[in-house]
Amino acid sequence: MSTSGINPTLRSGSPFTLQFPQSLAVYDDYAAAQKSVDFLSDAEFPVEHLMIVGTDLKRIERVTGRLTWSKIAIGGILSGLWLGVFIGLVFALFTESSVLQVLTGTVFLGATFGLVWALIGYAATRGTRDFSSVTQVVATKYEVLVENKHAARAREVLAGLPGALPNPFS
Repeated sequence: MSTSGINPTLRSGSPFTLQFPQSLAVYDDYAAAQKSVDFLSDAEFPVEHLMIVGTDLKRIERVTGRLTWSKIAIGGILSGLWLGVFIGLVFALFTESSVLQVLTGTVFLGATFGLVWALIGYAATRGTRDFSSVTQVVATKYEVLVENKHAARAREVLAGLPGALPNPFS
């Protein structure tokens, strides 16, 4: 088991590992963590011995709209059209038929294919997810880590930045 606190499956020599890291500070937003590292860099601290790690991950899902049969059909047709155009252009390179004739056929087949598969996929959900959304994983805390042999110097330099080291007892 690794004593570094960093994922032991990462190769040594990876840019995402430090030797015996210690927590320098924990911030509520990335900008504050970045400001601290920038301050250390301006003070000519060897910042290659630092790492900003996003912790306490959250998955956020923003609902963007209601799904209906017509929206699914239109989305399927549009996806199929793009597939048809791509395949048509590839076929046009290797055939002696007119490009327009090849594209017309593949676009029609692509749109039909996209429509059918989108409707089948939506029907398979049986109404369990009648909405569209976008998701994002975000960190709620940002921890600045430093290699233990540089920790004392980093704390000393960072103490010069007002508010740089959050009160660990607050």
